[in-house]
Amino acid sequence: MVDNVGCWLLVAGCWCWCWCWLLEEGRGEGQRQTLARLLASDALCLWMPGASGVLPQAPRNSWITEGALTRIWIDCIYRSMATTSDRKLNSLYTHFLPGTPLTSADLSSLGISADLAVYYVRSGWLVRLARGIYCRPNDPPALYPSLRLLQRRLDGLHVGGKSALDWYGIRQYVARQPVLSLYGWVAGRLPDWFTERFPATYHQKRLFDEQADTLLHVGPFGEQEGAPQVSSPERALLELLSEVGTHQPLQEARELVESAFNLRADVLQALLQCCRSVKTVRLCLQLGREVSAPWVGRLDVGTLPMGSERAWVSRSSDGLLVLKP
Repeated sequence: MVDNVGCWLLVAGCWCWCWCWLLEEGRGEGQRQTLARLLASDALCLWMPGASGVLPQAPRNSWITEGALTRIWIDCIYRSMATTSDRKLNSLYTHFLPGTPLTSADLSSLGISADLAVYYVRSGWLVRLARGIYCRPNDPPALYPSLRLLQRRLDGLHVGGKSALDWYGIRQYVARQPVLSLYGWVAGRLPDWFTERFPATYHQKRLFDEQADTLLHVGPFGEQEGAPQVSSPERALLELLSEVGTHQPLQEARELVESAFNLRADVLQALLQCCRSVKTVRLCLQLGREVSAPWVGRLDVGTLPMGSERAWVSRSSDGLLVLKP
């Protein structure tokens, strides 16, 4: 009897190992236990045709029982799972930089299924931020990787306006908790997991004649690999001026134009020529003249879209804003 049981163990163990390798943990807890019983029964049927898919009852004097045999198969499966889980967790921790939020697609690229991701969350190896978004425990999302993830989901998303100017050191004061200004092409909403960690506003704006995949004068911040997309100082200033009268106070905009004395006239010229907002073009020229900015005298005003001969008038909390051509 002992020899027969040993043979059964060997054959059934091989079946368990093969099936676990094929399934690669893509099943739930109850399914794995059911699978263990079925595998044990099928393996024994190879040696005991009368078993018919059900574990036979062991003799009274046998040193092994059905429950013990089933526990062996289940333990076999969990050991295989642990080995595969460890390998995938190692890949997860080495493939992505610290502070990187992970999507279901990112996990799938490492062979981690949705069911296995749920298992990792319950085991404390992953933290669920939102549906389909995860991070590693004790490793909260960092700003740069989070922005790169949002750029994959919102066409044309980039840091712009006042925030971009601040990143380049053009500011009037340092805010205690700055609000990140993000711009994009499509209507959308920033996810809660992002705004809870990084206060931000999102503006759907098409200020220039351009395409979402080839934004004018937008690139990785500091030309660093892996940095988020950020407007150049010249573009950021025009994005800021486009918000005057709605979300941006005029006086602060004037002070920032005065601080942006070293803008590149050729870059500003190219952006102004592609600008769709007459108000933004006129306001840039008017404020540049008021603060005697060095770059304003080097612009070819005759080629800029100034609109009609009529004055542009807008009323806001700052009062009446009149922009002449």
